[in-house]
Amino acid sequence: MTDPARPSGGGDVSGEKRPKLLAVTACPTGIAHTYMAAEKLAQAAERLGVEMKVETQGSIGSENVFSDNDVSEADGVIVAADKDVDRSRFAGKRVLAVGVAEGIRHPEQLIEQVRTAPVQGAAGRDGAAARSADAALSGGGGSSGGGGGGKERSLAYKALMNGVSYMIPFVVVGGLLIAISLALGGQATPEGLVIPKDSFWMDVNNVGVIGFKLMVPVLSGYIAYAIGDRPALVPGMIGGWIANDGSLYDSEAGAGFIGAIVTGFLAGYLVLWIKKVEVPKFARPIMPIIVIPILATTALGLFFVYVIGSPIAWVFEHLTSWLSGMTGTSAILLGAILGLMIAFDMGGPVNKTAFLFGAGLIATGNQTVMGMCAAAIPVMPLGQGLATLIRRKLYSEQERETGMAALFMGLFGISEGAIPFAAARPAQVIPANMLGGAVAGAMAGMAGVTDAVPHGGPIVAALGAVGGVPMFFVAVAIGVVVTAVTTNALIGIKERGRRSGVAVAVGSGARAGAMAAGSSFAGVGMSAGAGDGAVGAGAGAGAEAGTGAVGAPVAIAEQGGVLSGYLTGQTVKVLLDSRDKDAAIREMAEMLAASGNVRDVDEVVRVALAREKQGTTGLGEEIAIPHAKTDAVSEPVVGFARSAEGIEWGSLDGTKAKLVFMISVPEAAAGDEHLRILALLSRKLMDTGFRERLSAAPDETAILRVLGEIQ
Repeated sequence: MTDPARPSGGGDVSGEKRPKLLAVTACPTGIAHTYMAAEKLAQAAERLGVEMKVETQGSIGSENVFSDNDVSEADGVIVAADKDVDRSRFAGKRVLAVGVAEGIRHPEQLIEQVRTAPVQGAAGRDGAAARSADAALSGGGGSSGGGGGGKERSLAYKALMNGVSYMIPFVVVGGLLIAISLALGGQATPEGLVIPKDSFWMDVNNVGVIGFKLMVPVLSGYIAYAIGDRPALVPGMIGGWIANDGSLYDSEAGAGFIGAIVTGFLAGYLVLWIKKVEVPKFARPIMPIIVIPILATTALGLFFVYVIGSPIAWVFEHLTSWLSGMTGTSAILLGAILGLMIAFDMGGPVNKTAFLFGAGLIATGNQTVMGMCAAAIPVMPLGQGLATLIRRKLYSEQERETGMAALFMGLFGISEGAIPFAAARPAQVIPANMLGGAVAGAMAGMAGVTDAVPHGGPIVAALGAVGGVPMFFVAVAIGVVVTAVTTNALIGIKERGRRSGVAVAVGSGARAGAMAAGSSFAGVGMSAGAGDGAVGAGAGAGAEAGTGAVGAPVAIAEQGGVLSGYLTGQTVKVLLDSRDKDAAIREMAEMLAASGNVRDVDEVVRVALAREKQGTTGLGEEIAIPHAKTDAVSEPVVGFARSAEGIEWGSLDGTKAKLVFMISVPEAAAGDEHLRILALLSRKLMDTGFRERLSAAPDETAILRVLGEIQ
């Protein structure tokens, strides 16, 4: 069989030219599944006699990046990703786009299917042919065979998530700077919380305001970018700015983040439509950098100002008039309506209409309407932040971090802190926000809560601007709990529906993939995800431990440590005594303490078990990698142990964990170093031969020698 490390362009031993494929793997977190898919695809390519190079786009950056020659010589490209991947460089090549799970479960099928995949359009990352493939795979008739869970996310979903991911830093930075400046420099006045001009805190506030102003255009721009590539970025951003700046179409409130989502999709698809227009050859070079951005920006901007803007302004003017006519009606009903409006779009036109209505009545002596608004304003960010705390496993690490920032913003009445959650999951988050806001507003109206300044949140109560403080906090607290519980319930319903749709794939596809991997060949010679020329496997599946380890890995092992010295002979155990997951984690934590880097074993165990509650660390293929990020350890430390009978770890493929690695790193190393260790382990453990040698190694020394292959 041909050496898989041979440069592209080689043939097999008979001189026949082998097919050459490229693959890109990426998952939202960029850790385990990115590298698992890379290894599975590389192994399948070797079995099928196909040359393949795999580029991984993980949290530690892109590795094994394709050169121009790689792309020009490729016969096809597999994109196994659950996030946006730039496909413009693959123009003219057959491109098969699927979810990252398909790369793990059905790599052989993908290699066969890519030969008849649509040709990527030259116009941008998502040409017409690629989009038609997306639509087929995202619908019910996909042929990938993995069930709904493994198919590629729809283009609209990935575009929306692309915009949200770029928007989040602007929300967090802008919101926190405004909150800090209000907390430390704000003063309660009849005009609201005011920071003295020419003060230091006013400068901090101004920087935060700029972040908030950029938030909406960034959301719109990167939605458009994910659909139409670079030519769509400018019209998307300018369209988002126009949507958010109501002064351009005589609307006091603007269209907010919902308007930005609309302009983002309009800009993206408008650019795709313009790209289809045939132009003379001499004009093609200037189309993406001059013609398309100018045409799309002008058309979208004028369309929003003259066509969409006027109806928006008319609707919200009449909405204000309608609210004015309700001031004599039931305070509970009015509070509920205002709470619904405040919570709907968080700083958008509906929110601002209710807010400006309440603020305008303060001057007339009616402070109860603003009291209703003030109680509803913090409910959304506080509710979404609480939701990420009470059911952490429903959220990604980035979402949980955003939730902590949202909690802080909510204390200062910055409702925009919940926008990332609403933009990512509008069908679940917006109804939950509205329900919680309505409850808070209604309770404040029933209790006669007042607010003397046009601002909301606990900060105004702390500064003495609220009348009826106890009931104000009761209304806020109940609204927050309602929002959090409802959000998690709706997300849980959606997740259960999604999981039921992939049950068949989990039951059959994953096991079939595991069996195929287990019955393959003696070794895999290329670590396709890293591009580092990993060593070849041994001479056979039952080879003596360490037979396949050569050169540097053996030397490292003999020196007593691998993985930068984090895993040593002191942190290796041939057989675990434990029979369940909790006991195994404690046994391994006690073993890690032998390194001298563990200050508090109980704390390491607590953190590791808390991580398991967020989601299992069982990767399948009889592997588990529990991990803990805590300052109970002074330096990163990694342990390995085997279980003869296997331990139930909740793995997706149903296998019990027999190869268990435990990683513990201090908080300061919880970023790049933690991810690097996980990536190296995940990548290497997908090598069937490596797992077999690791299982067969007779003692700690032999185990350490096999582990020395991890590079």
